[in-house]
Amino acid sequence: MRKKHNWFGRITAAALVFLTILGGTITAAIPGISRPTITSVAADNDDATAAHLASLNYRSGTSPIVQVNGGKSTLTLSDWHSNHVDYSHLDRLNRTAAPATAMLMPRNVANDQLRERQTIRPTGWHQKFDRHHTAILNRGHIIAYSLSKGIATTGQYDPAQQSGDQNNPRNLFTQTAFCNQKLQTIYEGKVRRALREGARVVYRVQPIFQGNDLMAKGVWMQAVGSNGLNFNVYLYNVQPGYQFNYQNGTSTSDPAMTVPTPPDAPHYDRYRVHGMRHHYHHYRRVCRW
Repeated sequence: MRKKHNWFGRITAAALVFLTILGGTITAAIPGISRPTITSVAADNDDATAAHLASLNYRSGTSPIVQVNGGKSTLTLSDWHSNHVDYSHLDRLNRTAAPATAMLMPRNVANDQLRERQTIRPTGWHQKFDRHHTAILNRGHIIAYSLSKGIATTGQYDPAQQSGDQNNPRNLFTQTAFCNQKLQTIYEGKVRRALREGARVVYRVQPIFQGNDLMAKGVWMQAVGSNGLNFNVYLYNVQPGYQFNYQNGTSTSDPAMTVPTPPDAPHYDRYRVHGMRHHYHHYRRVCRW
């Protein structure tokens, strides 16, 4: 019996070493838990993590938020010193598939009244309106407008630039209205609060595409702040009542598709344009925080 236990221990240890060498990602599959959690991610293997996230498929009715690395950021605040944003170049398919990383300061909180209507058509853009005449897609900012005051399209800080990021093709992707307004804004709000409290924040956001898809399947967000701010999440790019073909961004109505709204999701008013209500990316914010 002792030999059998030793044999099992050796096999278990070998398996753990093998996963560590691969920089593997282990996912928890616990019956009755609807929010999947990535419990182990190699801190120096972002590409492997992004590939794993791209392989995930959303299941109707489950949480649209996935905790990455136990919800803890792999960013190091001390590695970043100057106030700027590292925008990545568009890839060969014109996608914003690589991350943008920002070192933000309180002076980067923008005046929302200076926001302009977005005109860029990111890859996978096929706008559609629901039965309430509300757009199901937004031009999603990677680094939020509200967090980028003074940041030029080059990524450098320019005190003469009073607004946040506007029509920057390196900072926009096709995002569902739900993912943008009910999910991503939760974490943008955490960063904004930290900045208003006087903290410095390193913030990284990456739209996640699978293969040659033109529409992102989700967005990976993480941040670390001098005030203790720390999160690491993946948000599914989904919309209640719709199914998406992520290869090209087209969509079909599906009443069976349900997506729970997180309890801390903000509330927004809608603009009324020519007698119809539309969500634009520069929606007026009436937030609880």
